[in-house]
Amino acid sequence: MLAKSIRNGAIDRLGICVSGLCLVHCIASAVAVAFLASAGGVLLDPIIHEVGLVVALLLGIFGLGRGVLDHGFMMPAAVGSLGLGMMAGALTIEHGSSSTVYAVVGVLILALGHDLNRRAVV
Repeated sequence: MLAKSIRNGAIDRLGICVSGLCLVHCIASAVAVAFLASAGGVLLDPIIHEVGLVVALLLGIFGLGRGVLDHGFMMPAAVGSLGLGMMAGALTIEHGSSSTVYAVVGVLILALGHDLNRRAVV
């Protein structure tokens, strides 16, 4: 049952959901920093971003990697990897509007990779 669920794109759907949560986090952090400096400190704690990136990497490796093995198409994995790279790169930039933009674009590209992967499953 679990194997069938994985084949039906469950990991990719989970990856898309986690990407959506990351997107909400990025936007909420930017708004909180702009309006509430003390709340922004909690949302901008580096451990939140590091753990989030590890979760995204694990879902990407399993979901997108499984897709390559199942359907043989590299495009979803390549698109998702670009998104993961942008997300990781955003962690190396000082917090501000540019890092938020990089993270948001990376999250959207990663979600696109998961969606392409989910649609390509045969």
